[in-house]
Amino acid sequence: MNYEITGGNLPVVTINLDAGESVVTEGGGMAWMSPNLKMETTSNGGVGKMIGRAFSGESMFQNIYTAEGAPGMIACASKFPGSIKAFEITPGTPIILQKTAFLASSKGVELAVEFRKKIGTGFFGGEGFIMQRVSGNGLCFAEFDGHVVEYELSAGEQIVIDTGHLAGMSGSCQMDIQSVKGVKNVLFGGEGIFNTVVTGPGKVWLQSMPASNVAAALSSYIVTSK
Repeated sequence: MNYEITGGNLPVVTINLDAGESVVTEGGGMAWMSPNLKMETTSNGGVGKMIGRAFSGESMFQNIYTAEGAPGMIACASKFPGSIKAFEITPGTPIILQKTAFLASSKGVELAVEFRKKIGTGFFGGEGFIMQRVSGNGLCFAEFDGHVVEYELSAGEQIVIDTGHLAGMSGSCQMDIQSVKGVKNVLFGGEGIFNTVVTGPGKVWLQSMPASNVAAALSSYIVTSK
């Protein structure tokens, strides 16, 4: 399998498959493909996996596309202006992604739900109780909102993140929340009451334009009528 990501801030990943090779996509993830690709819709792990994917923002079923008789091609496009990133997943090195980030993967990659263990993190951290856990062995493609900036955190090193800007992190990282200090800062700072704090070791991927921020900015221009 080889791939190419094009399109700038309106990205699409084109995945080239050898004969007999397969790729897994979210339901409705295919934008276009060569005619020799065979599609199989599957629960890909049974009822438990289906429910977990639904909780993590994906469709309950996944589609497996296999190139039959000759090499083939499939393209998966982002649903929002932003970035598509490719991740090499290896055993013992999972990554945690925001809900709905998963786009496609090779068959050796497993998508599961990731529950945040701390109640406060789920309620106030801006990322919610439920994220996506990607593990196994192979390539994974994920879509993020806006431009993506990557940081490498050493053990114990922290980064403070505003609500919605956390796109993903290594499974070795820990996520928590902290309150903004000072009444004046809370009331007039415009940054909200809580921030997300990620502690290393591991990588952190941050997105510059969360869809929730765009929706909030556009809401003031939307005039409702009775």
